[in-house]
Amino acid sequence: MTRLDVGWLLEALVRIPSVNPSLAPDEATGELAISEFIRGWLIAHGVPAVLEEAAPGRPNVVGTVGRGDGRTLVLCAHTDTVGTAGMTIPPFEPRREEGRLYGRGSFDMKGGLAAVMVAGARLQQAWKAAPGGAPGTVLLALVADEEYTSLGADHFVANHRADGCVLTESSEGDLIVAHKGFVWLTIRTRGRAAHGSRWDLGRSAIGSMARVVDALERYDRETLRGRVHPLVGPASMHCAMIHGGVGISTYAPECSLRVERRTLPDESPEQVAREIREVVAAAGEEADVEIEFSRPSLLCDPSAPVAEAMRGAIERVTGSTPRERGVWYWMDAAIFAAAGIPAVDYGPTGEGAHEAVEWVDIASVERTADVLVEAARRFFAA
Repeated sequence: MTRLDVGWLLEALVRIPSVNPSLAPDEATGELAISEFIRGWLIAHGVPAVLEEAAPGRPNVVGTVGRGDGRTLVLCAHTDTVGTAGMTIPPFEPRREEGRLYGRGSFDMKGGLAAVMVAGARLQQAWKAAPGGAPGTVLLALVADEEYTSLGADHFVANHRADGCVLTESSEGDLIVAHKGFVWLTIRTRGRAAHGSRWDLGRSAIGSMARVVDALERYDRETLRGRVHPLVGPASMHCAMIHGGVGISTYAPECSLRVERRTLPDESPEQVAREIREVVAAAGEEADVEIEFSRPSLLCDPSAPVAEAMRGAIERVTGSTPRERGVWYWMDAAIFAAAGIPAVDYGPTGEGAHEAVEWVDIASVERTADVLVEAARRFFAA
């Protein structure tokens, strides 16, 4: 197989701004331009690829490698990035230095994106020349909007079926088999509006919320921190945003609090909401508790074919048995798992996700591509 220039591809991807418009509307470049580049690159390297619109003007790229009668494996990466505010390096002028490539998205996650593209092209090249043809199908899921609500991954699993998925978020050489989920909730307390002088009539919703906040903080420290999963650590919660009141001389009629709760693999959004209602009641307050949005956690069976294929591939390519662990943050892998597609994560090394300086190790991107190619071979041979 011809060895493709990972560094050149990575530079080209970083050079195309793909800032998520839901996060940074002032930049609002979106994923269309980068998706068109990816599709063109894949087609030029023999991989059939199409754009599938996850939302208006925000497409996924879906590449199809092979079309054998065997299993289907998904290799997934996201195309969007966070914004560039506060960066101290030029975000879209990729720079190489001491084996690193700097720029917005290089680490999160255009390094993983480049690895998926190169692996797909190499597999297509190998299977096209193979006497027996492709042993199965590899779908390249290069998806939009992971940095906000994962519209792209949702759209992909609604329209495609598979037997395993490898995500390529950075993993520092480890095999990631679990991660936390999250629940966003809104809590509302209600008071009685009255003139600021009428202490006998007014009741402040803000005062009520203050007692709720205190109770939630204690619940986080004293209860959730003791609820520990062996792979992803303790459950947690934080009070993120608060708003209330209508004027300085008026008792606040309403106060709202937005809370984020990070969940363990065995916790559900309904359980989270129920427990928060119990905390509010125990504090002697009344409040409405509503779930805004949630995403599940990930826990992959270690005997799943995709996990076994990746375990063997990492050992073959690197010469070392990978450490298998969980992480505390969320990623698209859980969407695939929730759709019945066992999923794991393995990706390049680097630093600076969402930070002022961001870089990825180029050699680790090349190594990730090598592992993906080897894992696909093992996945279809099993």
